[in-house]
Amino acid sequence: MPELDKIIHSPARLRIMSALMALRRDDALDFSTLGGTLALTDGNLGAHLQTLEEAGYVKIEKSFVQRKPRTHVRSTARGRAQFEAHVESLREIIKGA
Repeated sequence: MPELDKIIHSPARLRIMSALMALRRDDALDFSTLGGTLALTDGNLGAHLQTLEEAGYVKIEKSFVQRKPRTHVRSTARGRAQFEAHVESLREIIKGA
């Protein structure tokens, strides 16, 4: 059986990575937009993003716009490669079903 990526396989993290993979390689999503799109609370999203960041799958960038903090999230090259490998493993499992 193909090996699934245990970090990405969590439903919330799979959805986060899917949303980021839909972007162009260098684009990022605003934290609030990402959380709203996926219907995740700030705390839940933050915890999953921390796991993905520690694994090197996403990069989190913080800045200020008119004195308001902004957090943007983008996938890394490693994250993209791991996501593609995970999806390929899922395809192989489905073929074998």
